[in-house]
Amino acid sequence: MAKISWAGHSCFQISVSNSKGHSADIVIDPYEDSVGLKLPNLSADILLVTHNHYDHNNIKAVKGEPFLVQGPGEYEVKDVFIKGIPSFHDDKDGKEKGQNTIYTIEAEDMRFCHLGDLGQKQLSDEQLEKIDSIDILMIPVGGQGYTISSTEAQKIISQIEPLIVIPMHYSLPKLKIEIDDVSKFLKAMGKNSVVPQDKLTVKASALSKDGMEIVVLQP
Repeated sequence: MAKISWAGHSCFQISVSNSKGHSADIVIDPYEDSVGLKLPNLSADILLVTHNHYDHNNIKAVKGEPFLVQGPGEYEVKDVFIKGIPSFHDDKDGKEKGQNTIYTIEAEDMRFCHLGDLGQKQLSDEQLEKIDSIDILMIPVGGQGYTISSTEAQKIISQIEPLIVIPMHYSLPKLKIEIDDVSKFLKAMGKNSVVPQDKLTVKASALSKDGMEIVVLQP
């Protein structure tokens, strides 16, 4: 089982557990308060940072003694398998905003993917091969030169074909970064309204293979 909660921007906590009492807490991309949002109290066994910008790399704010991953490679911690895949923060091979790491996370017979601040308008064949099949995709949709736009996100989603999509990195009250609202993405995906959830709880056995679901989380 996995519980996914969103702390706003690109920051997630994924807590995985099974009936044998095994569990692990994964935190991705904690931000500094200077973005305008207040980071909740987070503790982790595993901490993933997609790139070294202040709105994604507030490592010291996360409690515990997490295993820190800050780039490409393959890692195994507490029965969680992590793959960091190189990508670009812009669509000019990183010449403007540098590198970004895409993470795939495998735990409890489910596969998650967090795209970080992806700026590429499409993924390469090599990246798609490394990403492989994904159950739950966390994708930036705010555009405005920071990440892919809602229409570009739609194309990336069609490349990956996940079962569940969770949008991230979009406009929120108090956020000091000017990016698009999630409604623009939902419109691009043909969804007029999606009722936001506090958290998403999923089991591998309960994942629906009938079409793709969009889940909007509340920070």
